[in-house]
Amino acid sequence: MKIDLLTLYNYRNYNNLNLKLSSNINIFTGFNAQGKTNIIEAIYFSSLGISHRTRTEGDLILWGKDEASINVKFSKRDINSILKIILKKNKRKELNFNGEIIKQKDLPGLLTMILFSPEDLMLIKGSPLLRRRFIDIELSQISRIYYNELVQYNRLLLQRNNLLKKIRENKKLIPMLDTWDEQIAKTAAFIVEKRLRGIEKLSKLAQKIHYEISQKMEMLNIRYNIHNYKNETLNSFNDLFDFYIQALNKYRDNDIYRGSTSIGPHRDDIDFFINDISLKSFGSQGQQRSSVLSLKLAELEFLKLETGEYPILLLDDVMSELDTRRRDNLLSLLQDNNVQTLITATDINLFNSHPKNKFFKVEKGIVSE
Repeated sequence: MKIDLLTLYNYRNYNNLNLKLSSNINIFTGFNAQGKTNIIEAIYFSSLGISHRTRTEGDLILWGKDEASINVKFSKRDINSILKIILKKNKRKELNFNGEIIKQKDLPGLLTMILFSPEDLMLIKGSPLLRRRFIDIELSQISRIYYNELVQYNRLLLQRNNLLKKIRENKKLIPMLDTWDEQIAKTAAFIVEKRLRGIEKLSKLAQKIHYEISQKMEMLNIRYNIHNYKNETLNSFNDLFDFYIQALNKYRDNDIYRGSTSIGPHRDDIDFFINDISLKSFGSQGQQRSSVLSLKLAELEFLKLETGEYPILLLDDVMSELDTRRRDNLLSLLQDNNVQTLITATDINLFNSHPKNKFFKVEKGIVSE
């Protein structure tokens, strides 16, 4: 998968940008607050229809303008396509793929990509929300069914929570929970089964990569942690469905009291271990950063195995966070495998003049080679 041309119109600080990209490594350098990350954000937005920096789509529109657009010309399995996203203030975005209007649920998977930003360095020691979001984005890019089930689960969860609050005032509504619990258990079982399979594959890939990165001294393991369940044999859809039906009933009184659902994939977590020792609790900062890098490289291989092509890699201001050896190894791997990559950095001296590196200078919303 390769992006050939990115066109931005009234997006962030870009009035009109036409950017021809290299099929390998594209390096954007310049001072902070010049617009480097805005390019990364626009491409990421074209993949999932969400920004990694804001929940308000109006923030993406150039100040004083009412409309913005992102146009991406790309090739996937040697087939050329055009994706256009139109953003309007106080209105839903419009999505157009090869001249046809599409819905948000049709967007994931058209452009697959991996984002590595400074926030990802918090992936291991940060909140469980970051780790759940990480696996959900991965699985949504390879399965629209998963994405749709995730959207459905969040809707069901909101509706069940609203009912729980009403039950606190009117106990006669309790029998209505049976219908919601069955729907939630079914959707939760689907989501968690897919997460378990995904984490299992990612763990195997990351383990091999990290073993080499750590000079064959560290074994990285990644495990999915089902909230309030410690037995690792729970992994089939039927077992998960039964578990959630029983758990929702078990915690029903507590849920009514709190007005929220205490069990489900929205409460799960992902644990990281180095040589069977918790990386979050006992790992050094260097080990945590190396493990995140291993995970990101594992994502590349995971998406290639699932889709048949390497995804696009977005590295936003993280090269300076890696030591020279890891930075050079990463660039060599990307160059050897022809992974289309966009990198932002403030220091051009972090990179060599490899023939597969294409450099851009970004200054006040103007990009030049």
